[in-house]
Formats: sequence, structure tokens, C-alpha cells
Amino acid sequence: MNDFISITIIMSAYNTEKTIDSSARFVFGQSFIDYELIIVDGHNTDGTLEVISALIASESPEVRDRIRVVSNDTNMGVSYSRNRGIELARYDWIAFLDSDDLWTEDKLAKQVELIRQHDDADIIFTGSAFIDESDRRSGYILGVPADIGFKELLKQNLISCSSVLVRKGLLIANKMRYDEMHEDFLLWLTLLKKGCKAYGINEPLLIYRLSSGSKSADKRKAALMTFRVYRKMGLSLVASLYYFMIYSVRNLKKYRSIRKGFEVYV
Repeated sequence: MNDFISITIIMSAYNTEKTIDSSARFVFGQSFIDYELIIVDGHNTDGTLEVISALIASESPEVRDRIRVVSNDTNMGVSYSRNRGIELARYDWIAFLDSDDLWTEDKLAKQVELIRQHDDADIIFTGSAFIDESDRRSGYILGVPADIGFKELLKQNLISCSSVLVRKGLLIANKMRYDEMHEDFLLWLTLLKKGCKAYGINEPLLIYRLSSGSKSADKRKAALMTFRVYRKMGLSLVASLYYFMIYSVRNLKKYRSIRKGFEVYV
């Protein structure tokens, strides 16, 4: 049943004129080529659209045929943009790539290979490497388990949104929402609680950019958004505090390791 796999890649773009060209070119450089790319313009106020237009014009007709650009009339947030891309997707598997993150060239190919090994797979996620806004790379690698369940994911969100492949039908039935919290973390927990299967590839196939303007950059705000996810999932106050403590310790250790990695990596 998994012999024929095609992928829709959804890239939400909001004021990322400095990074979107690089992110998109890492899509075009994939060894797996049975994909389409939907770029959702989140009502940009910088030169992002001009960069996208120049990028598309510079590519071959074969690549251009795989790209669609749609524009929102107003800035409705990342969840709205991703949901709009999902509704427009032609294919049964969805990948997300934030317009400042990067992929290794074999990212999709290795995920498709794993899907073919697991007919019950609903989510395929990968490990991550990290770069800063100047493209400086940390020596730290975030590893992931071969599979993960609901209770383990509560302790740390190891499913990075820009790393996933997810069945489209699940995303149609369980839309992303609530940008005031970690909307992707909430979605993965919702799917796993319903019994969906998530398999990991313990390789840094995602290169995650640490940005000063991201939701996770403000650690206090990010912590509050994590706690909101627990409460939205229906956890009691006691259970929320329990998992929040574990989450906080693990994330603190992760970001310390990332920072140290920048100091030692050459």
C-alpha cells in the first residue's frame, strides 16, 4: 500500500526575505523528487514575495511546475497558513518546512523508505542539527527515538514540525490551531493520544535555525505556551506541573548543549 508515495511540502512564509531562498533551494535539492511545494504567503510586509518570484524564475521548468504560491489577504498566523496549504495539497503525505529551516538532501528519501517499512506509520520525524542566524552550526545533535508515544512526548517535544511527514487525512480531521501556544506540539499530542503511530529517524535530517524572532526564542513565553498545551490537552493541574517540570529540565539541558556546541564546533 506504500509503493506509490507522493508528498506535498507546505512552507508558510511571513517576512522571511533573508532565509526563504535558501530553505526552498534545499527542497529543490532533494534526492526524492515526487513532491509539490506550496508556499503560503502570510501577507508579508517585507520583500519575501519578490524573493519567491525571483527564485521561481531562476529554476528549470520542471521545478517551476512543482511550485504553487498562494497569498492570504491578511496575516492570519502560521496555523491558518498551514491549514490552507493542507486543504490545497494534492498528495496524501504532508511535510512542513518553516521558511528559515533547512533539510539534508536525503531527508524525504529516508522518510519514504521508513514509511515503506511501516504500513501503520502516521507520522515520520527526524533528529535535528542547529544553526544560528549567521548560518553558524552547533556541534550538538538532537537525537530521537525509533518511535514515541503520548506519555513520552509529554516530557519533551521531540517531533520538530519542520522534520515531519504526516498523513494528510489526519491533518484534515485534526487542524492546527491556537497560535498562542505551541500549535504543532498540541497537534502531535492529539494524534498520539488517539492512537496514531509516530516513527523516528535518529539522524539530523533537519537543520533547525535558531532565530531571535521565533516563538521559542523567549524562553519564559515558550514555557508558558507549553503549559497551555498541557491544560488544553485536558491534563489536571498536578499532571501539568509534573510534565512541565520534566519538560523544563530537558529543554534547559538541550539549549545549554546547543550553546556549548556553538562554542566548540568548527
